[in-house]
Amino acid sequence: MIKKIQLFSLLFTLTVPPFALAVATPGPKDKCLVCGMFVAKYPDWTAVVEYKNGRVVQFDGVKDLTKGLLTPGKYGLPKAPGDIKAIWVKDYYSLTLVEGRSASYVIGSDVLGPMGKELIPFAKAGDAKGFLKDHLGEKVLRFDQLTPDVLKKLE
Repeated sequence: MIKKIQLFSLLFTLTVPPFALAVATPGPKDKCLVCGMFVAKYPDWTAVVEYKNGRVVQFDGVKDLTKGLLTPGKYGLPKAPGDIKAIWVKDYYSLTLVEGRSASYVIGSDVLGPMGKELIPFAKAGDAKGFLKDHLGEKVLRFDQLTPDVLKKLE
């Protein structure tokens, strides 16, 4: 059993940059910039934006991360997309970190996040399509398709 755990740990470490683990691990006082919830209470849903200036902003899910990025002025975030170093979300199945701009997202499923209806992230488009079918999802979207109209469907 220990060997399996060690192997998993090694594979996880090799696939996720070490700095991402530190950045995307919320502390007990970290709050979602959009809704104010304590992010550490929902570690499986954590979403993070890391800016080039070193600022790290935690969210309790992809829905709130998207709200923050679509209306940066409302939340005191930099307005230029070029200011973003990385966006980290957790793959729904593996709970490993994936760069959010390369993930696939399912909308309209029967799975709820910390704030209710949520965008469910996947590292692999095939996993998103399987989840869509299994959980009555509406569609699979790319990061650049996450718009205010998409967010309205999650209200």
